Amino acid sequence: MAAAFKPLMPLDEAWSRLSAAVVDHLGQQPLLTEPVDSFDALGRVLAESLVSPVDVPPLDNSAMDGYAVRAADLAQAGQAGVPATAVTLPKAQRIAAGQVGVTLQPGTCARIFTGAPVPDGADAVVMQEHTTADAASDTVRFNEVVKLGQNIRRRGEDIAQGQTVLHAGVRLSAAAMGVAASVGAAQLNVFRRPRVGVLTTGNELVMPGASLPPGAIYNSNRHTLRGLVQATGAMANDLGVVPDDLDATRSALRAAAEQSDLIISSGGVSVGEEDHLRNAVLDEGGLDFWALAIKPGKPFVFGWIRRADGSRALYMGLPGNPVASFVTFLLLVRPVLGVLAGEGWHLPRATSLVADFHWPKPDKRREFLRARLQADGQVVLHPHQGSGVLSSAAWSEGVVDLSPNTMVAPGDVVSFIPMSELLQPGSAALQP
Repeated sequence: MAAAFKPLMPLDEAWSRLSAAVVDHLGQQPLLTEPVDSFDALGRVLAESLVSPVDVPPLDNSAMDGYAVRAADLAQAGQAGVPATAVTLPKAQRIAAGQVGVTLQPGTCARIFTGAPVPDGADAVVMQEHTTADAASDTVRFNEVVKLGQNIRRRGEDIAQGQTVLHAGVRLSAAAMGVAASVGAAQLNVFRRPRVGVLTTGNELVMPGASLPPGAIYNSNRHTLRGLVQATGAMANDLGVVPDDLDATRSALRAAAEQSDLIISSGGVSVGEEDHLRNAVLDEGGLDFWALAIKPGKPFVFGWIRRADGSRALYMGLPGNPVASFVTFLLLVRPVLGVLAGEGWHLPRATSLVADFHWPKPDKRREFLRARLQADGQVVLHPHQGSGVLSSAAWSEGVVDLSPNTMVAPGDVVSFIPMSELLQPGSAALQP
């Protein structure tokens, strides 16, 4: 029990030790890669930077439906003293998207559609709303002053041949998939998704759908953790419920290590007589640290489990209280999964916002309060901040990050971390 009085570790120190430990782990067990069809690459992390073999667009093309012209032919239209209807040109050709026109001769115009290549000789496109076409004479009257180059998308304007358009370590968004397609990439080399074994512990846990006997509760953590793993893009392997027994816990950890890059569990990591995970981790592997100076989430274990071949699976033991489990996953597990996925170590970024709440009784630990934004952009708290109130996590749009011993009054500026940052920290899809 002496270990129970070990000073609690600050979160910043835990982050530093986690980052170093995972980097060291990858030095022994490098990440694996695999090719995927770019059509199926959503959420995958790019293992090799993508360099464009082509210009995008490949040719100068029209930005809208209208008429391709030589700007010099319309130089006087609409100027002072010259009627806007003074210039009429014969229509010499029609160019739809996918077609290539012939050289535009002086004193003529070409009907052109959005995306169609601009013909040689043309140096501007006039949108059709600023023209009047005469079908009988097949001529077009132009009703505006034309600027050189207007409404033309230049070759390579979006992407130049040889440009790196997606960098290794980027998690691919829908837009990034489109960029890959736009440069003709049919396949992308990506990192294999992390395999995460999810264990929950407790004799009192019952799965939804079953009857609830006296003393039992429904196993919400099993659903929450599986969903959180999947939300990060990792593969969740549900390993069921482990009874509160040391031998059963050791056996479950050994089995999980053989099929997981990372094992996470909820419950059983405190120092009670029915909490066996900490000792089981020491028996089956090693323990790096436990017990953090955060609220919720103090009972937390980080270590590793040895495999039969001598390699290791990482292990992270989360608290059993649902909100504490939820918060520690976002703060501690998610950055580790980012490294195991190949996108590197990223911590969630906070935004400074104005509080519309009182927090008169601060804690000695660093606190993370479930919160959301009002229409005026100010932050409000869920009225129930207990670590067992999981509905507060479902209600929230992020958390307020409070330093130890910090009181808050309405109008104070607080650090707010949105849920998007907690689930996908630093996940910029494209690099300029």
